[in-house]
Amino acid sequence: MVGAKAAKRARVLIVDDSAAVRHTLSEIIESCPDLEVMATASDPYVAAERIRREIPDVILLDIEMPRMDGLTFLRKIMAQRPIPVVICSAHTQEGSEILMAALEAGALDVVTKPRVDSAQALQESRMRICDAVKGAAQARILRGAQAVKPLVIEAKLTADVILPQARIRKPPPGVQMQRLVCIGASTGGTEALRVVLEALPADCPPIAIVQHMPERFTYAFAKRLDSLCAMTVKEAEDRDAILPGRVLIAPGNHHMLLQRAGKRYEVSIAEGPPVSRHRPSVDVLFRSAAQFAGGNAMGVLLTGMGDDGARGLLEMREAGSFTVAQDQDSCVVFGMPAEAIQRGAACKILPLSKVAAAILEWQRESASA
Repeated sequence: MVGAKAAKRARVLIVDDSAAVRHTLSEIIESCPDLEVMATASDPYVAAERIRREIPDVILLDIEMPRMDGLTFLRKIMAQRPIPVVICSAHTQEGSEILMAALEAGALDVVTKPRVDSAQALQESRMRICDAVKGAAQARILRGAQAVKPLVIEAKLTADVILPQARIRKPPPGVQMQRLVCIGASTGGTEALRVVLEALPADCPPIAIVQHMPERFTYAFAKRLDSLCAMTVKEAEDRDAILPGRVLIAPGNHHMLLQRAGKRYEVSIAEGPPVSRHRPSVDVLFRSAAQFAGGNAMGVLLTGMGDDGARGLLEMREAGSFTVAQDQDSCVVFGMPAEAIQRGAACKILPLSKVAAAILEWQRESASA
């Protein structure tokens, strides 16, 4: 509409000791119509001085920097003046433990530094970084690079590119399949998943999880949850069995699908393009659960930006699954659950504190039935 006031763009403070990375990140942020670069800083001391003059909407923060590391700076921010923070770091196995500490300290998301080795890699990095920063901007705080072209919002790919829609594949007559739970989450999901899984007993039903997270970091995330929870938690590998008391987390940068293996289920780890702008995608997992498990599955969609999982949760409900969406008040970002609720995909809308109880109640009712 001519003359209408433009929507306010979220202001981003980029903190990284590499001038080349700051330049590339600045171009990526400016390519998004919803974001703008407020300032850049080469280390936390420069960043702190900049914050004293103006408060950013989001901080894009590196971990390894001179004079003060990013984790220490993050903890100071959260203790003194909480601001949405997205960690942007090189993905190394050694550094992933530090990244988990950053999430526990209050960071909302983790992204890898931009890949500039190919046009496709750069585009995927750009989409992931912009989505993460936009999600952080909307979040409720509870306590020498290639030039980047202007961002073009491309049509989202659906789960069809990984697993085409098909009729529910029922087990052979007389074969009783086990029950299982599929959970999807994004921004704010690492803490939400901890809350849910810590409340479940060692003999809980099998759980398959897609949490939007970069490659390598999912291993550290699974290892951290395994140390906190009664059940076994691991990063999924191809053909891992779905077993009671076991939680499988989709590996970063790979899709995870459910498939039938005799009287039980197992997971398949697949390559492929991002679905709903994500890899792994919740929609891919949920569609496979709808097709292969149907009424034997429960679907749960937790906090996160965007709509990944909303379509898949509806497919699960239509296939006979019991489905749950997290409510608005307990979400860090009420995006994915909101889309699912709007589509009529959720049998129940629950606060985070009641999700674990709902899983156990479903397990009891399924056993009695």
